[in-house]
Amino acid sequence: MNQFAAKIHAPDYPPRDRHPAIFRLFDSLKPGEVMELVNDHDPRPLHYQFMMERPDQFTWEYLEEGPDVWRVAIGKK
Repeated sequence: MNQFAAKIHAPDYPPRDRHPAIFRLFDSLKPGEVMELVNDHDPRPLHYQFMMERPDQFTWEYLEEGPDVWRVAIGKK
């Protein structure tokens, strides 16, 4: 999966702004588009938040799983 409609590097944002920025970017995607999330730790809490706030609206695929970099493809259904 090399084509991303958008990319976000979470460590570029202050901690309190990360999840809101990621959700704003996700919400701007069209159905079928995929964004890439790059983070410095496992974004598992974000995955849980997606499951609660956007159930059945997204796909989640780990592309890289640490130890220093995590990359996730988040698709909009």
